[in-house]
Amino acid sequence: MTIDRADTDRAQTSGSAAAGVPRARAEAPTTPADLSAEQLLAAYAAGELSPVEAVDAVLERVEQDNPALNAFCLVRPEEAREAARASAERWRRGAPAGKLDGVPTAIKDIHLTKGWPTLRGSVTTHQDGPWSEDSPVVARLREAGAVFFGKTTTPELAWKGVTDSPLTGVTRNPWDLSTTPGGSSGGSSAAVAAGMGPLATGTDGGGSIRIPASFTGICGLKPTWGLVPHYPASPFGSLAHTGPMTRTVGDTALMLEVITGPDPRDWAALAPPGPGLADVRYRTDAGELVRGMRIAFSPTLNGIDVHPEVARAVADAVAVFEELGARVEEVDPDLPESRDEFHVLWFSGAAKATEKLTARDRDLLDPGLRETIEEGLTYSAQDYLTAMALRMEMGARMGRFHTEYDLLLTPTMPITAFEAGLESPPELAGERWTSWAGFSYPFNMTQQPAASVPCGFDGAGLPVGLQIVGPRHADARVLAACRALEIARPWADRRP
Repeated sequence: MTIDRADTDRAQTSGSAAAGVPRARAEAPTTPADLSAEQLLAAYAAGELSPVEAVDAVLERVEQDNPALNAFCLVRPEEAREAARASAERWRRGAPAGKLDGVPTAIKDIHLTKGWPTLRGSVTTHQDGPWSEDSPVVARLREAGAVFFGKTTTPELAWKGVTDSPLTGVTRNPWDLSTTPGGSSGGSSAAVAAGMGPLATGTDGGGSIRIPASFTGICGLKPTWGLVPHYPASPFGSLAHTGPMTRTVGDTALMLEVITGPDPRDWAALAPPGPGLADVRYRTDAGELVRGMRIAFSPTLNGIDVHPEVARAVADAVAVFEELGARVEEVDPDLPESRDEFHVLWFSGAAKATEKLTARDRDLLDPGLRETIEEGLTYSAQDYLTAMALRMEMGARMGRFHTEYDLLLTPTMPITAFEAGLESPPELAGERWTSWAGFSYPFNMTQQPAASVPCGFDGAGLPVGLQIVGPRHADARVLAACRALEIARPWADRRP
């Protein structure tokens, strides 16, 4: 089932009223593809299920659903089955290799994966390789026994908040095939939402984990910057985070346990966060997780226009925290407008990422990416330092803010998923993706942990996400709040 470019843009756009209308279901899982990583591991330990069965079920789901979704740009079934057989033998001996032994795991096509091409969604990347190295996140997952079966689609160089590229075509949302899953980790989010693997890696430089998590109704975490090591160093610098994308908070915490910690190739990597993540996984009392917390709720983050259906779903979720015993106050953090400064940093990064391309190669790039590169080349070092100065001021303001508030809650996105293949919704035609991502990129500027968790649906049945933001290094606290909402308002069994 190796997928090539000719196979990847077969998404079905006709008949969206039938094929695209979301049909949520809340019954118990029916195949191993519907189980969480934690459930799979428990079944392996009890001898009730084999990693071979789990991987076969996921590959069957990929074969069934990927032609419509275009979530994967590469699938390697035989390698996955071989790894699953080796995992099954380890479980038979009672000697699993690590915390994720036998769990099917998808890798975003930004992360280097030994033996597999990492094309970054670009026709300008040569497939020849040598592809001889794993990035840190892939290395840690491999050491933990995760079974890799494919690489997920991304826009070219992960440059925007939706997922389409000249290389792999348009990726679609499993809740409605006419809409985008968001991006840049849209392939990962579509895969997880559709049951094509319980775990997937994501990257987030301006919302690229949280945007697709919100649009597809899954859990996605952008950890504190540096907690998950990054190599090769991102051209987008310290805006770029790597994190987990899963269907449950327990799986998010489990995956984060595995992928954190220093790597010699990342000079800025932080130490692991300690035992708090594991503690989140085993807690079952929602009130105990958040009771007494001081939580700020910002419905508009200083004036963002939010769709009324999104606003209602988010407000309902925020009320849950009050019911659980948290002290919730509606307040806006004192953050300055930062879109122009984010553009300086982001567009300069895009220019740096493509500086060695020939003029012919540049002509092959996504037109929107070419435009951002051209703008990025106009910025001076003084522009860059001015943008960095605003970042530092934003970080200081949020640091002070979190001396009063343990967490900040906002909508993840002001809207739900819009038409696939567009950079922005029709009412913002001609605007860059940042025009509708104002809740996400400020927290890349400040490097804080921020998660998106499902909190409801709009009238068309499209998911709505709640963003939970914590101070730097408070990843376990963010996940505790995510877990509390998950216990109080379960979402994992509601699928497209």
